Formats: sequence, C-alpha cells, structure tokens
Amino acid sequence: MIETLIHKLQKDHFLTLEVAPHASPTLTPLIHSIQSVGLEKRVDGFVCTDSPLAKLRHSSILATIKLQQSLQKPVICTLSMRDRNSLALQGELMGANEFDVRAILALTGDAIRLGDQPQAKGVFEGKSTLLLEIIQSFNRGIDLQGQPLKSPLRPLYPLAVINSYSQSPESLKKRLRQKIEAGAIGIVTQPIYDLEVAKTLLGWVHEINQELGTFSELVLGYFPVVSYRTAHFLYSKLPGVYIPNEWLSQLEAASKINPEEERRVGLELSRNIWLGLWDFHPKIHFMSANNTKLASEILPPPPT
Repeated sequence: MIETLIHKLQKDHFLTLEVAPHASPTLTPLIHSIQSVGLEKRVDGFVCTDSPLAKLRHSSILATIKLQQSLQKPVICTLSMRDRNSLALQGELMGANEFDVRAILALTGDAIRLGDQPQAKGVFEGKSTLLLEIIQSFNRGIDLQGQPLKSPLRPLYPLAVINSYSQSPESLKKRLRQKIEAGAIGIVTQPIYDLEVAKTLLGWVHEINQELGTFSELVLGYFPVVSYRTAHFLYSKLPGVYIPNEWLSQLEAASKINPEEERRVGLELSRNIWLGLWDFHPKIHFMSANNTKLASEILPPPPT
C-alpha cells in the first residue's frame, strides 16, 4: 500500500485526508464517520496526527496501524521531536516498520505550553531534521550512531511540513531547503488560500531540487473555512498561514446576516480555492479537523 501512495506522490495526482485521533482508546467512531460518507474511496491515503497543540491524544503509531487495517488505505504517520528522544524514535520506527508504518511526516512539535498537560516536559532533542536524519540512516541500514542494524528495515519514506507564509520569505525558503536537503521526499504546507502563494512555494521547490539534484514534491495544504471566526483565527493567530482580506470581509459581512449565509459564503470561497489549487498542482493534503461531512461536500465523488 505504501509504495502505491509514494508513487502517486512522485508521479501522479496525490490526495490525502488528515485524521486527528481523539483522547480516547478507540478509533471506531472516527473510522465509522469516515466510512459513512465514503471518504476512504475518495482519497489516496490518510495522514494521522501526533497530538497537535501538545494535547493528549491516542498514539499516532498505533492509530496509524488501526486506520490502515480498518480502511485498507495507506496512512502517513506523524511523529514529533517534542515527545521522544532519538533513542526512543529509533525504537518506535523499528517496531512500526513491522506493521507497515513506513511513511513518516516529521515534525518538531508544538510547545507544551500550548497544550492541556502542563506537568509534561518537552524533549526537543532536535528539530524535525534530526528525525529525517534518523530515517535516512535506517534506509542505509545503520542507526544514528552509524552502527549496522541486525536486519534491514523495509524502506521508510520521510516527509516534512513547512509554513505557507512568512513575513521573511528568505527565511521560509531557507527552512524549505533544509528539509529537502535532509531527505524529505514530500513537503506538506500549512493551508493555502491564495494561488500566488502556491505558485511561489512550488517555484522554490523546483529551484531547490535543481540546485541539490533532489526530487522532493510539494503537497499543498488545504483547510476549508466556513465561518468568520475561523478565518479571523487563522489571520490573527497563525503567522505561518496567509488568509486574504477578501475572505475576512466577505465572511464578516455574511456572518452579520445569518449563520446559513455565513456558511454558504465560506463554502463557496473554500470550493473555489480548492478547484484552483487542484487545477494548478493536484497534490493536496486535505485538513478538516475530523469534519467528515464538510470534507464530503468538497472532495470529488469516488470514481465509478
């Protein structure tokens, strides 16, 4: 399954849907929600999050195994440097490999202060590039210290994330280069709401690939916005995301009419940027905060 997904990333259209496990020992309700609208038939694979915003959640590795087995679709497992040191990460990757968890989205991780577990202590032995280095070592048959593994792992496929916007474009481009240089075969962006932003990022990836002789692919992040409150949050609280003033003004005006009009306007804006992004660069990671109904309203129907 994993090789099929990676082939699509490198050679074809590519569409993944984010799944964010809850603070619950069971994924069954979430799986049923996905299946109830047939989302597993409308995407190429899934991405399982790893306790975003440092909030307690189901294990991303175990959730990935469960999702793959239940949905019969490949799942990219998110791992962060926040919660594990390099020794633990190497052990986790070894164990997960036997269960075919082999596509890894490497994150540094959100700060503990943002979360709901104030007693916890962040590890942060390194940034996400250290996790990419571990994966590169494993793919060469050695551990992080250069010692040969007793038996080889099946190939691991590393991906990374990048902000979609920065007030310092050169700084953002530098971070992008570092992640590609560290071996990321796919770079997943934060949500994009302006086609020009997507064009700029794709241009940078092409330029860096030519300079380094690499073949990293850009995956455009997408998150539908159907309320003024959400749009304003993205605008004011997430400096790594750019949302146009036009979205804010249209959604604010609609919100003053009624909730139905607000949602209608947001859905129209979200559908339009979806179509624009897909037409421009059909490699997209769809985020919906587990709102499967909203995802089903935007994603194309399954092939017949």
